[in-house]
Amino acid sequence: MTRPTARVLALLEILQAGGTRTVADLAGRLEVDERTVRRYAGHLIDLGIPVRSVRGRYGGYRLAPGYKMPPLMLTDEEALAVLLGLVAGRRAGLVTSSAADLESAAAKVRRVLPAALGRRLDALLATATFTAPARPVTSPETGVLLTLAEAARQRQPVAVSYTSGDGHRSERTLHPYGLVVHSGRWYVSAADPASGEVRTFRLDRITDVAVQPDSFAVPAGFDPAARVLSGLAGMPRQHEVSVRIQAPAELVRRRLPASVAEVEELAATAGEPGAGEPGWVRARWQAERLDWIPALLAGLDRPFVIEHPAALRDQVRALAQRLGRYADA
Repeated sequence: MTRPTARVLALLEILQAGGTRTVADLAGRLEVDERTVRRYAGHLIDLGIPVRSVRGRYGGYRLAPGYKMPPLMLTDEEALAVLLGLVAGRRAGLVTSSAADLESAAAKVRRVLPAALGRRLDALLATATFTAPARPVTSPETGVLLTLAEAARQRQPVAVSYTSGDGHRSERTLHPYGLVVHSGRWYVSAADPASGEVRTFRLDRITDVAVQPDSFAVPAGFDPAARVLSGLAGMPRQHEVSVRIQAPAELVRRRLPASVAEVEELAATAGEPGAGEPGWVRARWQAERLDWIPALLAGLDRPFVIEHPAALRDQVRALAQRLGRYADA
């Protein structure tokens, strides 16, 4: 679909929301000039869509009262993408609607499809099994999600009520830089003017969002996803782990992604293992338990040095002894 055609359809979608839209408002939302808006309105009229021009100070364009869109004309592939997108989005936590809302939306799509295609899709949804994500999906309120998204796009602060993991409720103002979905949860990467820090907040713990009239600027090159993942990796847990590994950084990051650990490449340092040898990295992360780490290090099959905690060395020795017994047996 060409960009002008997409904008003509976007104009139709805006007008379908009801009411009269000024030419200036439409131009701003479509990111075109007012002359182009009038041309797009003419295209819709040529297609037989009853677009009405309203004159006067508050004039603009609106659709004729009672106008209804014709049935959806989707190919088999497009219809499959829509319905599976609804189902998969709900499973992955991307759709914040309830199960009833999801079924209602799917039913509306189903009603406007040709009968034969509808039966085939019904059969697919009845026979397909969708496994659950690795962790329970935690969806935010739709109003919270949409308000924060709009504030992030418009660069406007928001006042929120936030409940921390220990149940403490606080009122704060945030500068939302961007929204991120990770492992079934929605997060917002936002500056907290009270602390002067950029922090990560879970959307399902946010209530009572109110957009403020001020504005803010996002630092150049800021990556919300990278900040959220590094924030999750740095969350305090029982053990702070630091290990030097002689391996390419890409290999280590595949086993310890950004949401788990911070991996940095090291220059060779005299007096340390790997002095004069390239290719050493340091991995740092927080862990509630240590028992899974020895197997991960063994799976890398690369030289490593445990910096801390000392208890991890005991765990590695214990795994080595067990493997030796298994091999002897």
